[in-house]
Amino acid sequence: MLDLAPFRNGEKTFAQLAEPLTKADLYTLFNELIDAQAAELADVTDADLTFVYDDAELKEGEIAWTLNHVIAHTTASGEESFANGLTLARGVEITGRSRYESPWETITTADQMRQRLEESRRMRLAMLDAWPDEPHYDNTFTPFPRAGAINAKGCVVMCLNHDTIHLGQLREIKRQLRASHQ
Repeated sequence: MLDLAPFRNGEKTFAQLAEPLTKADLYTLFNELIDAQAAELADVTDADLTFVYDDAELKEGEIAWTLNHVIAHTTASGEESFANGLTLARGVEITGRSRYESPWETITTADQMRQRLEESRRMRLAMLDAWPDEPHYDNTFTPFPRAGAINAKGCVVMCLNHDTIHLGQLREIKRQLRASHQ
Protein backbone atom coordinates (compact mmCIF):
# COMPACT_ATOMS: atom_id res chain seq x y z
CA MET A 1 0.00 0.00 0.00
CA LEU A 2 1.07 3.58 -0.58
CA ASP A 3 2.91 5.23 2.30
CA LEU A 4 0.73 8.24 3.05
CA ALA A 5 2.66 9.36 6.13
CA PRO A 6 4.50 12.10 4.19
CA PHE A 7 1.15 13.76 3.42
CA ARG A 8 -0.21 13.30 6.91
CA ASN A 9 3.01 14.71 8.40
CA GLY A 10 2.85 17.74 6.11
CA GLU A 11 6.05 16.75 4.29
CA LYS A 12 4.48 16.13 0.86
CA THR A 13 1.34 17.03 -1.03
CA PHE A 14 -0.98 14.60 -2.78
CA ALA A 15 0.49 15.86 -6.05
CA GLN A 16 4.02 15.00 -4.94
CA LEU A 17 2.96 11.52 -3.83
CA ALA A 18 1.10 10.97 -7.10
CA GLU A 19 3.78 12.28 -9.46
CA PRO A 20 5.89 9.10 -9.81
CA LEU A 21 2.88 6.77 -9.99
CA THR A 22 1.75 5.19 -13.24
CA LYS A 23 -1.81 4.32 -14.09
CA ALA A 24 -0.87 0.65 -13.50
CA ASP A 25 0.36 1.63 -10.02
CA LEU A 26 -3.01 3.27 -9.31
CA TYR A 27 -4.87 0.06 -10.20
CA THR A 28 -2.58 -1.99 -7.95
CA LEU A 29 -2.69 0.38 -4.98
CA PHE A 30 -6.46 0.77 -5.20
CA ASN A 31 -7.13 -2.96 -5.42
CA GLU A 32 -4.79 -3.65 -2.49
CA LEU A 33 -6.76 -1.22 -0.37
CA ILE A 34 -10.17 -2.57 -1.35
CA ASP A 35 -8.87 -6.10 -0.73
CA ALA A 36 -7.84 -5.02 2.78
CA GLN A 37 -11.28 -3.51 3.42
CA ALA A 38 -12.98 -6.66 2.07
CA ALA A 39 -10.81 -8.83 4.34
CA GLU A 40 -11.96 -6.81 7.36
CA LEU A 41 -15.58 -7.39 6.36
CA ALA A 42 -15.25 -11.08 5.42
CA ASP A 43 -16.42 -12.48 8.77
CA VAL A 44 -18.93 -9.74 9.65
CA THR A 45 -22.44 -10.98 10.45
CA ASP A 46 -25.76 -9.19 10.11
CA ALA A 47 -25.87 -8.73 13.89
CA ASP A 48 -22.50 -6.95 13.80
CA LEU A 49 -23.97 -4.09 11.77
CA THR A 50 -25.76 -2.70 14.80
CA PHE A 51 -22.59 -2.53 16.92
CA VAL A 52 -21.76 1.07 17.81
CA TYR A 53 -18.14 1.41 18.76
CA ASP A 54 -16.60 3.79 21.28
CA ASP A 55 -15.11 6.56 19.13
CA ALA A 56 -12.66 8.56 21.25
CA GLU A 57 -12.59 11.35 18.64
CA LEU A 58 -16.36 11.83 18.57
CA LYS A 59 -17.46 15.43 19.06
CA GLU A 60 -20.60 16.41 20.93
CA GLY A 61 -23.70 15.95 18.81
CA GLU A 62 -22.06 13.44 16.47
CA ILE A 63 -23.03 9.80 16.33
CA ALA A 64 -20.56 6.94 16.40
CA TRP A 65 -20.47 5.04 13.14
CA THR A 66 -21.36 1.43 12.50
CA LEU A 67 -19.63 -0.77 9.92
CA ASN A 68 -22.33 -0.14 7.31
CA HIS A 69 -22.07 3.62 7.88
CA VAL A 70 -18.31 3.52 7.30
CA ILE A 71 -18.74 1.59 4.04
CA ALA A 72 -21.52 3.85 2.75
CA HIS A 73 -19.40 6.93 3.45
CA THR A 74 -16.08 5.54 2.21
CA THR A 75 -17.48 4.25 -1.05
CA ALA A 76 -19.29 7.52 -1.78
CA SER A 77 -16.15 9.58 -1.15
CA GLY A 78 -14.02 7.22 -3.22
CA GLU A 79 -16.42 7.30 -6.14
CA GLU A 80 -16.41 11.10 -6.05
CA SER A 81 -12.61 11.17 -6.09
CA PHE A 82 -12.44 8.77 -9.04
CA ALA A 83 -15.17 10.74 -10.89
CA ASN A 84 -13.12 13.90 -10.36
CA GLY A 85 -10.01 12.10 -11.57
CA LEU A 86 -11.81 11.01 -14.74
CA THR A 87 -13.07 14.55 -15.31
CA LEU A 88 -9.58 16.00 -14.93
CA ALA A 89 -7.96 13.28 -17.05
CA ARG A 90 -10.35 14.16 -19.86
CA GLY A 91 -9.27 17.82 -19.70
CA VAL A 92 -12.54 19.06 -18.24
CA GLU A 93 -12.90 21.57 -15.40
CA ILE A 94 -14.51 20.43 -12.16
CA THR A 95 -17.38 22.77 -11.42
CA GLY A 96 -19.10 21.14 -8.47
CA ARG A 97 -19.55 18.06 -6.36
CA SER A 98 -20.03 14.64 -7.93
CA ARG A 99 -21.26 12.67 -4.96
CA TYR A 100 -24.03 10.31 -3.97
CA GLU A 101 -23.95 8.44 -0.68
CA SER A 102 -26.18 5.42 -0.25
CA PRO A 103 -28.14 5.87 2.97
CA TRP A 104 -26.23 3.68 5.42
CA GLU A 105 -29.47 2.73 7.17
CA THR A 106 -30.56 0.87 4.02
CA ILE A 107 -27.55 -1.45 4.24
CA THR A 108 -29.09 -3.92 6.66
CA THR A 109 -27.14 -7.12 6.00
CA ALA A 110 -23.47 -8.00 5.91
CA ASP A 111 -23.89 -9.29 2.36
CA GLN A 112 -25.36 -5.92 1.27
CA MET A 113 -22.38 -4.15 2.83
CA ARG A 114 -19.86 -6.39 1.08
CA GLN A 115 -21.81 -6.00 -2.18
CA ARG A 116 -21.70 -2.17 -1.83
CA LEU A 117 -17.92 -2.35 -1.44
CA GLU A 118 -17.50 -4.57 -4.52
CA GLU A 119 -19.94 -2.45 -6.54
CA SER A 120 -17.86 0.60 -5.65
CA ARG A 121 -14.64 -1.20 -6.66
CA ARG A 122 -16.19 -2.02 -10.05
CA MET A 123 -17.39 1.55 -10.53
CA ARG A 124 -14.08 3.14 -9.55
CA LEU A 125 -12.06 0.78 -11.75
CA ALA A 126 -14.41 1.57 -14.65
CA MET A 127 -13.72 5.28 -14.13
CA LEU A 128 -9.98 4.61 -14.16
CA ASP A 129 -10.43 2.52 -17.31
CA ALA A 130 -12.20 5.46 -18.95
CA TRP A 131 -9.16 7.76 -18.73
CA PRO A 132 -7.91 8.77 -22.17
CA ASP A 133 -4.68 7.21 -23.43
CA GLU A 134 -2.98 10.55 -22.84
CA PRO A 135 -4.53 11.99 -19.66
CA HIS A 136 -4.46 15.75 -19.13
CA TYR A 137 -2.17 15.65 -16.10
CA ASP A 138 -1.75 19.43 -16.31
CA ASN A 139 -5.46 19.86 -15.50
CA THR A 140 -5.85 20.39 -11.74
CA PHE A 141 -8.23 21.55 -9.04
CA THR A 142 -7.96 22.17 -5.29
CA PRO A 143 -10.54 20.13 -3.34
CA PHE A 144 -9.53 21.70 -0.03
CA PRO A 145 -6.59 23.93 0.96
CA ARG A 146 -4.40 21.27 2.62
CA ALA A 147 -4.75 18.99 -0.42
CA GLY A 148 -3.29 21.61 -2.73
CA ALA A 149 -3.78 21.50 -6.48
CA ILE A 150 -4.16 17.91 -7.67
CA ASN A 151 -4.49 16.27 -11.05
CA ALA A 152 -6.21 13.00 -11.99
CA LYS A 153 -3.55 10.87 -10.27
CA GLY A 154 -3.76 13.12 -7.21
CA CYS A 155 -7.50 12.44 -7.01
CA VAL A 156 -6.78 8.71 -6.71
CA VAL A 157 -4.08 9.32 -4.10
CA MET A 158 -6.52 11.50 -2.14
CA CYS A 159 -9.01 8.61 -2.29
CA LEU A 160 -6.34 6.17 -1.07
CA ASN A 161 -5.64 8.47 1.87
CA HIS A 162 -9.32 8.74 2.79
CA ASP A 163 -9.96 5.01 2.39
CA THR A 164 -6.88 4.17 4.48
CA ILE A 165 -8.16 6.34 7.32
CA HIS A 166 -11.47 4.49 7.23
CA LEU A 167 -9.69 1.13 6.98
CA GLY A 168 -8.22 2.00 10.38
CA GLN A 169 -11.72 2.83 11.58
CA LEU A 170 -13.03 -0.54 10.32
CA ARG A 171 -10.21 -2.29 12.16
CA GLU A 172 -10.98 -0.42 15.39
CA ILE A 173 -14.68 -1.25 15.15
CA LYS A 174 -13.81 -4.91 14.57
CA ARG A 175 -11.36 -4.87 17.52
CA GLN A 176 -14.01 -3.47 19.85
CA LEU A 177 -16.62 -5.82 18.44
CA ARG A 178 -14.43 -8.87 19.15
CA ALA A 179 -13.67 -7.57 22.65
CA SER A 180 -17.39 -7.17 23.35
CA HIS A 181 -17.91 -10.89 22.64
CA GLN A 182 -15.31 -12.04 25.17
